[in-house]
Amino acid sequence: MTNPINSYNIIPYIGKYVNYSDVYEGEKGQLDIELWVLDYNIERAKDHLIPEIKRMLKAFEHWFGPYPFYEDSYKLIDAPYAGMEHQSAVAYGNKYRFGFWGMDRSSTGHGMKFDYMIVHESAHEWFGNNITTNDIADMWVHESFADYSEALFLEYWYDKDAANEYNKGMRELITNKIPVVGNYGVNNEGSPDMYPKGSNMLNSIRHSINDDEKFRAVLRGLNKTFYHKIVDTKEIENYISDNSGFNYSKVFDQYLRTIQIPDFEYYFSEDAKKVFYRYSNCIEGFDLPIALDSGGTKIKIYPITKWNSSEITSAQSALFNESSIEKMYYLNVKEIVTEN
Repeated sequence: MTNPINSYNIIPYIGKYVNYSDVYEGEKGQLDIELWVLDYNIERAKDHLIPEIKRMLKAFEHWFGPYPFYEDSYKLIDAPYAGMEHQSAVAYGNKYRFGFWGMDRSSTGHGMKFDYMIVHESAHEWFGNNITTNDIADMWVHESFADYSEALFLEYWYDKDAANEYNKGMRELITNKIPVVGNYGVNNEGSPDMYPKGSNMLNSIRHSINDDEKFRAVLRGLNKTFYHKIVDTKEIENYISDNSGFNYSKVFDQYLRTIQIPDFEYYFSEDAKKVFYRYSNCIEGFDLPIALDSGGTKIKIYPITKWNSSEITSAQSALFNESSIEKMYYLNVKEIVTEN
């Protein structure tokens, strides 16, 4: 190792390993890829692991910037358990199958389009190993981004619809029993919801920014600004707000520090030329912007906990569709029936 490493990333591997090497032409030049697999796995490792590793690197260098440990290579190692993000030596136990041990965690079909363990655990090289939290209570910074990386991988290699559908499908795993952020100073990591709930929070923020290049610049900027650094949650939250053009502090508070899922309520005026909207079942001040866009028709609104309104065209009114909004935003969408 030539780079700093966290103690929890260090693990001994003991077995009858054989080595296979390859090279990836990446953003910073040639990246050595090394497989350390049990001798009887060598042929399927070449056929399955190398192509999937290169697909992962192509997608993640696009979204997150250069792999953070070029000097130490990228290694994938056979392990007797599912997987773990050991820095530049990722543990792999996904049985050389797509999905998670051959299962789609999202129940959408999209989870069978990639090897979950390669994608998720390798994403930690950027979020977890490159950017590392000072306290385990802030582990959402590691796991929320790693979970969202699965959707970003799908978007890069397939399309945004696949990413949105996969991400929404992961909501079935959310329990909302305790907040995502844990208690500080006592080795408490908070809720396992940091995986799917954090991912859905990031997807909501991404769609509310409504500028994919700006969002990509934020992801790459995080990895450049906090390169090989220890952070706390507020540094990450503030960076996203400062570089996206909107203060998302209340959004982070809502999804990371409460178990409420906001209701987005709306109704139309009698002549259908205005839409009225607000948030409920949320903290005071929750203000996630909602941008809707389909077939060239666009609208962006700024709901708060009090009723507000915007003038709309008939084409814009069609954008207020429960399923399409919920696919992009982690909200419960409700059209209010009013008596005219």
